[in-house]
Amino acid sequence: MTATRNRRSSSRRRAPTSVGKPRGVLHPRVQLVGPEHFGIVCFDCAKARSKFLLADFYGRVLIPPTTVAHTRPDLEAAVAQIKQAFATHQLKDGLVAIERTGRYHRVVQRAFAAAGFETRILHPFVTKQYRQPVDPGNKTDDTDLNAIHRATVTGCALLEATLDEAWTTLQLVIRHRRDLVRKGAALNCQIRDHLEAALPGFAACFDKLWESPIPWHLLRHFPTAEQLRAAGMTALCQSLRQAGIRFQQRTVQTVIDWAQQAAPGDIAAREHHRIALALYEDRARKSLEIQALEREIAGRLVHTPYVLLLSFPGINVVSAADFAGEMGPIEHDANPKCITGRAGLRPSRYQSDQIDKANGPLVRNCNRSLRAAILGIADNLVVCNHHFRALAAQRKGDRSI
Repeated sequence: MTATRNRRSSSRRRAPTSVGKPRGVLHPRVQLVGPEHFGIVCFDCAKARSKFLLADFYGRVLIPPTTVAHTRPDLEAAVAQIKQAFATHQLKDGLVAIERTGRYHRVVQRAFAAAGFETRILHPFVTKQYRQPVDPGNKTDDTDLNAIHRATVTGCALLEATLDEAWTTLQLVIRHRRDLVRKGAALNCQIRDHLEAALPGFAACFDKLWESPIPWHLLRHFPTAEQLRAAGMTALCQSLRQAGIRFQQRTVQTVIDWAQQAAPGDIAAREHHRIALALYEDRARKSLEIQALEREIAGRLVHTPYVLLLSFPGINVVSAADFAGEMGPIEHDANPKCITGRAGLRPSRYQSDQIDKANGPLVRNCNRSLRAAILGIADNLVVCNHHFRALAAQRKGDRSI
């Protein structure tokens, strides 16, 4: 069965005005001043120092590859050297292209942006693709700088959207919370492992091991199965009451029944027990920090338009804030296709002559954090929202036909 195209939607598609990416186009500026009067400063950044060169649009080197340390005096001297070269060679316009390197390129980016230069960021994969055809098997700082220049000329050095402190803080807070949740999940596995080594089968006595304070109180005051058996129902209940912990006697009876037939622990069971309690204290601290972060996230979310997402059943504060933090200001994206393209939520395509595989797997190069936030919201909507649950069931039925 052939798929039909919507003529109305296809007629609205705009033909691209340039082979470069929209945020990387610079040829109108080059035409205005002339290629020989347009300077491109290329930076290959490292941790403590960077290497740069200055060339015009044609590639004529005006400042050979030069090393600059990531210190304020050296960066100021590099800025002065480049400004002097602009004046000497009558460069009327230009930009600074910086290869992205973790966080280390931010020092150079801030220094030259503060000096009035337009700074653009280049992905390392682009540098690699433009280096290999010219210098195959030869990777040096100088060859990287040449590749950065070639990539910038073709429009692959991109302008970054600026974020204010509020958006940046929201992104940092939600990523910190996400990191704590992952560490908490890892702690859960470690605690269970040590508990099983010290007291095999003890964790299975509780349906809600992490939410109930009962198992952890018993572990602190009765660390072995022998002590639990010797204490009996009366002593265990009295200990829980004195600690102000609510419980049911059938829960305590389950623990006693387990203790009556508990298998012996592993070698160094005492040490396993001590480590399990220490890890649980770490987990408890992380849980409190996560709760505090979620309250802060809710306060920051209400100052963004993404708070409207909470009107959908199935989207809570955490998932909406994850999406908001990874998306940034919504005005940075022109249309929904920009969002799905940035998140990699589109099929890859392979087309050559009469061969056209338009429904390949999802693209691999994407913002994975944004894609994870969107797919997490989708999963929640399928589970909690009747409308999307029906759509998901209908799609599964269509696939089975």
